[in-house]
Amino acid sequence: MNTLLPETAQSDVAPVIGRFAPSPTGPLHFGSLVAAVGSYCLARQAAGRWLLRMEDLDTPRVVPGAADEIMRTLELLGLHWDGPVIWQSQRSGAYSAALASLEQRGLLFDCGCSRKEILASAPHPGEEGPVYPGTCRHGLAPGRRPRALRIKVPEEQVCFVDGVFGSHEQILSRVVGDFVLRRADGLFAYQLAVVVDDAASGINQVVRGADLLSSTPRQIFLQSCLGYPIPSYVHLPLALNAAGKKISKRQGIIDTPESGREGVLVCRILQFLGQDVPLSIRGADPVEVLSWGVTHFNIRRVLMCDQRLVGNENKS
Repeated sequence: MNTLLPETAQSDVAPVIGRFAPSPTGPLHFGSLVAAVGSYCLARQAAGRWLLRMEDLDTPRVVPGAADEIMRTLELLGLHWDGPVIWQSQRSGAYSAALASLEQRGLLFDCGCSRKEILASAPHPGEEGPVYPGTCRHGLAPGRRPRALRIKVPEEQVCFVDGVFGSHEQILSRVVGDFVLRRADGLFAYQLAVVVDDAASGINQVVRGADLLSSTPRQIFLQSCLGYPIPSYVHLPLALNAAGKKISKRQGIIDTPESGREGVLVCRILQFLGQDVPLSIRGADPVEVLSWGVTHFNIRRVLMCDQRLVGNENKS
């Protein structure tokens, strides 16, 4: 069994380009803003650029007006991005080109299995559901019609070092199996789109929530297949409720910060991330608080934070 190791992270040798990539399925919640503030501070601390991408690819889940509300909230909090907003819904040509490249190399295959069939035949559960058993890997059975498009994964261990959680490794064939790049409904899968978009924008520093930690090996594998540079990765702890569960959008929703308390909310986010915000700026405007965060953000303090949000304490 071989091991796939990322080469030197691109951010080690090039100007940093980070990003925030929300899905416009509703207003930003506290957990979303943790990723926004963390990615902003780390990119700006390196004198880098910070881009905004709207991951509106899953059109059935997109809420009209949500993208505008997200951008308005970011601006109210002093989180100003560089360049134009990138919209995944406008980039189908780039995703099709990536699929064509992978298909030319014989890495893709049509899959006719339904979710129910995969669940019934999976050898064991993986990190995110049943492991695909390879039913259609060598061709569709007679009478089967193609549904999803999958990529063949090798018996290879993918290893990387996360900026917060340290060394992480995964054998894709045992944890997820051959995974989907184009869904049965015709939509491009998240794993493909995020890899193509990050490469196209020159993203070399990915800062996001720890719920996406297990997705990273798939993305590194795809980057390797497509010949893309591999970014450095930083996964921030998730905001949890009193029961230790990831907060839902309903639990974590914030009041629109228009009451002069925008800076208080940014302070709370930095404190959640373990940063020792001085008393002297806890009532300051968000630009001043973010300026302190950019200068003093310490990644080593992140895992020291209290990740629980109880009741309405997440409200600004």
